[in-house]
Amino acid sequence: MSSKRSCPICNKRCAERLEVYSPVEWDLVRCIGCDFVYLLNPPDYEALEEKFAWETTYIKKKSKGGSTPLSTINRRLRTLTRSGGRSWIERHALTWFGPGRVLDVGCGTAIRTKPPIIPYGIEISNALHATVDDQMRSSGGFCLHSSGADGVWQFEADFFDGAILHSYLEHEVDPNRVLSGLHRCVKPGGKVFVRVPNYGSFNRRVVGKKWCGFRHPDHVNYFEIESLSKIAIKNGFSIEILNKITLHFDDNINALLVKQQP
Repeated sequence: MSSKRSCPICNKRCAERLEVYSPVEWDLVRCIGCDFVYLLNPPDYEALEEKFAWETTYIKKKSKGGSTPLSTINRRLRTLTRSGGRSWIERHALTWFGPGRVLDVGCGTAIRTKPPIIPYGIEISNALHATVDDQMRSSGGFCLHSSGADGVWQFEADFFDGAILHSYLEHEVDPNRVLSGLHRCVKPGGKVFVRVPNYGSFNRRVVGKKWCGFRHPDHVNYFEIESLSKIAIKNGFSIEILNKITLHFDDNINALLVKQQP
């Protein structure tokens, strides 16, 4: 296991354990300095390759249920704000990124863009990487087998036209290193799509510890609008919230980060 970490938002080490949300072996804490909620003692990257890989913890969490009437309302609201059931990325990728190279960090087995966008990815899970790399290479790109924090620094500066952090940033022990690395390898004015669980959602407040956004130990950051905005600005991005209308009842935050000039 990794050593106890400081707050990713303000870097302070003074935090209180949230007993109601913390299993015996994992310490979910609230930062005394900025109120950010995060996992104090996350697993090392090596454990995420196999033991705590996304596909393992997702199935385990899904089997426990936790759906509520609010969850149903949330899903229906998301459907009403979509076009033909398509996701944010499917609808807007070409408008956001244009034709060119787009990096999907923590891509799993998904290729979320279509030509003329060239797909690149970073994936830490052994099983998922093996599947998606071949697919991306057939489309002109490739997938690195790496943690996001290390992988983003292996590309040249201004290499990508955009990037995707779809259900990823909540997993990352060092989100600042990922975002600063993306600021380096994404072209000026380039956009980064971010989707993270919404810790500030009304559903989380009602459901409590059974909320779908809790997944121990691979969810290590619990963002609200304020904390997501702070970490984006800290790393050189402006931020636009995409799902403002449904946000309070939405279990996720969808946002677009734009690389600012130095």
